[in-house]
Amino acid sequence: MTDTAPIRPEEGFDEEAVGAFLSGAITDLAPPFVFEQFPGGKANLTYLARDAADRELVLRRPPLGEVAPGSHDMGREHRVLSRLWQRYPKAPRAFALCEDAAVMGKPFFVMERRQGVVVRETWPFDESSKRRMAASSLIDSLAELHEVDFVEVGLGDHGKPDGFVRRQIAGWVDRWHRAKTRELGDMDSAARALDSVPDPQRTVLLHNDFKLDNTMLGLDGAVTSVFDWDMSTLGDPLVDLGTALAYWADSESPTYRVFGSSAAELSPYLRPADAAQRYESLTGLDLSDLDFYVGLAYFRIAVIIEQIYARYVAGQTTDPRFAGLGELVPPLAAEARNTLSA
Repeated sequence: MTDTAPIRPEEGFDEEAVGAFLSGAITDLAPPFVFEQFPGGKANLTYLARDAADRELVLRRPPLGEVAPGSHDMGREHRVLSRLWQRYPKAPRAFALCEDAAVMGKPFFVMERRQGVVVRETWPFDESSKRRMAASSLIDSLAELHEVDFVEVGLGDHGKPDGFVRRQIAGWVDRWHRAKTRELGDMDSAARALDSVPDPQRTVLLHNDFKLDNTMLGLDGAVTSVFDWDMSTLGDPLVDLGTALAYWADSESPTYRVFGSSAAELSPYLRPADAAQRYESLTGLDLSDLDFYVGLAYFRIAVIIEQIYARYVAGQTTDPRFAGLGELVPPLAAEARNTLSA
């Protein structure tokens, strides 16, 4: 399998126990199972389980070590994916949740296997038309998600939209103080600037971490699947748009280095301003306060990177990709401050 690899030793688990859970929770499986790892992500751990009949399933669990309260919530991700697929086909279907941490080390859930390509550091195709399709389809997929009737699919209680953004800000500031490995004045300045929260225009089902490498593309470049729903909730749709634009791969953006030195740039095929305009035309939302949401996203990304780096510093993972993450945080903090003060 080109998208999987042998499981990293420190991220292994009791394969016999997990296999027994799969056999009991999902019908028509044929043990024994072979397990591999999807090595690309930097937060939650994702594995492939293949049975003797070559049926494949995907398992997701939180990372090693202590995690911030409310983050890496496998129960939340399972809940949304067990329902959303009925109205949003880009969401893979979840089949089972194991809340017994003794089975895999932490709670995990099982979902369907999707085929396609996840873009991380390089484009999988040379054609500009396919890259343009990926960029435009990313925005279209976000707008499509925000049009889902979340009550109809049984997710009307999936969050508390009143005061959502203020709670998010308080939570991310708290996570920063818990994870930080040094003091950064720009993070303190950005946190103060986040006190002025715009009024939300509507309530939608939020992915809450919407970006290119949380999606899968088909052969034509269009988005076919959206992954990583553990932070999904109900709230202000511009939170998702701000996140997507903060992660929009541009060689002049501080998030460009998060993707690696040869990131798959989106800006040559759809500029961030044009992406915002496309979203605006599809949803009818007013984007006059968009800088606030982009600044919030930069702040969040800085915290997320610092959390991952802190796990590396603490020796909770030996993944060499994490060694240089600490130097990515200061420019993200500066961009958060600058965007919020624009």
